[in-house]
This record gives sequence, structure tokens and C-alpha cells, in this order.
Amino acid sequence: MYVITGVTGNIGSQVADILLARGDKVRVIGRNADSLRRFVDRGAEAAVGNLKDSAFLTRAFSGATAVFAMIPPDYTAQDFRAYQNEVGTSIATAIRNTWTTYVVNLSSQGADLPAGTGPITGLHDQEERLNRLNGVNVLHLRCTYFMENLLMNIPLIKEKGFAASAVRPDQKFAMIATRDIATVVAKHLVKRDFRGKSLRDLLGQRDLSLSEAFSIIGREIGRPELNYVQLDYEEAARDYREMGISADVSRSFIEMNKALNEGRFAVKRPRTANNSTPTSIEEFATIFAETYRAPGRQKAA
Repeated sequence: MYVITGVTGNIGSQVADILLARGDKVRVIGRNADSLRRFVDRGAEAAVGNLKDSAFLTRAFSGATAVFAMIPPDYTAQDFRAYQNEVGTSIATAIRNTWTTYVVNLSSQGADLPAGTGPITGLHDQEERLNRLNGVNVLHLRCTYFMENLLMNIPLIKEKGFAASAVRPDQKFAMIATRDIATVVAKHLVKRDFRGKSLRDLLGQRDLSLSEAFSIIGREIGRPELNYVQLDYEEAARDYREMGISADVSRSFIEMNKALNEGRFAVKRPRTANNSTPTSIEEFATIFAETYRAPGRQKAA
């Protein structure tokens, strides 16, 4: 039995899809039954509850061959790191209570740093928390910036004709498609080919700047003139808040943007066959275009 947290997000949903297509037994965790229905219809077992509830998670993790553990974002949290640590502690408690022996943990580039990286600091905390568990094999996947986060720009492109954030237009950094992360997660859950506490970097296909990324995306969506504009930090924080993101989460995102601009993570990382993944920005641009042409506003991964 493979237990999947964050199954309504981009990564967890794709992990569940891969395992169900193999015919594996899968238990999916979510806050309401309706959000899990498409997995249940394909044979998954549903566990409905709140990740903050360690007693619920203990029941959900019971009998697991392996667990995919992640802390889903709560963009409305008034204290984002406290939220991350509450959920993270609940996950660790359930792992300990159930004697789960294999865990693939979704972490991030920059999780080696104890401070100054915004939301990534909560993932640093979680790595340390899971590393303290005795008798548990934990693989931390330190993933880079999700290409899907570029989808946040769709409303802005439609309304004002350009893309924007607080990240420098010329800063090249690693980007990855979530489908590549899901493929790696599913493989490690099935093979359980890790021992003790270990790390694996996932850096995507190549490094590129946001100017380069949106130039490629612009051609794919029929807007070859599309430009990327850097916002100052105050303007970017205001835009986050207007999107319904809490003041604390907005502050955290700005701190992460500053760290990226300073090259503190995901920049000039050595590439190997083990940490590079296949999906290019050109391939992702076709996904972006499909989403761009669909009705409705979009949000980050």
C-alpha cells in the first residue's frame, strides 16, 4: 500500500495516477471526499481528514509500504512557518507511530539553509525532523522551482500583456516540470532503493532565466512580443496580497525571491544525469499554452 499526501496538487495527483495505472494499491489523503473521488473511482482507498491531526494521519499511514510525504501550501496562513511545522510534526508523528520504514519527502533546493529562504525554511525544518526518526529510510527530494509556477502569470499576461515577478530577468536558475518530479517519486516508492537518510537533487532539464522562459512561452501562445518585467519587492508583495495570499506568506515569498536573486539556491548547481530531468521549457510551453487558452484564472503549483 502506497500512501500519498498532497494528492490534490500537481505532484501528488500525478504520483497517484502513475501508481494506479500500474495496478498498485494506493491510499490517497485529502480534506474532503469529493476531491478524492477521481482516484477512488480508479481503485484508490480514500483517507479523509486534516494533515494537522496526527491521530488521523496515524490511521492513514497504517499498513503503508511507503509514504510520499509533503507539506501542502496554505497561502492564507497567518504564520506560514508555524503552519508548516504543525503539519510537518504531525507527519513525523504518524510515521513514528506506524513504524513506517520508507518515506519519500518532497523538499526543495535551498533546504540546506536554516534561514533567509522564505517558505523553504519550513522544508529545512522538516528534513531535520524526519532525520531524527530512528529506523526510517527517508529520501529527501530537493526539487527546484516548478515550471507550473509560471502559470500564475496567465491573468497578468491576459490583462496587461506582460509577465512579471520580483525575480531578476537575467538570473539563470534551475526549473523543473512537476511531471518529472512525480515520475521520480513513484519510482522510488516502488523500488524503495534508498537506505538511511539520503538526498537527491532534481534540477530539471536546464537552467534558464525568466526572460528566456517567457520568450519561449510567448511564441507558443501566439504572443512573440511577450516581455518579462521585474517588479520591486514592495510591488510584488502587494500583488501577492491582491491575489488573496496572506501578508505573512507574501513576506515569505519575497524573502525567497531575494535569495534567488542573490543566487543562494538553484543557481549554478552542478548537473549530472541523476539530477537532470527530461522535460524542457519548450515542452512545458505547450502545456502553458493549453492552460492559457482554457477559461478561468490559474494559480501556482
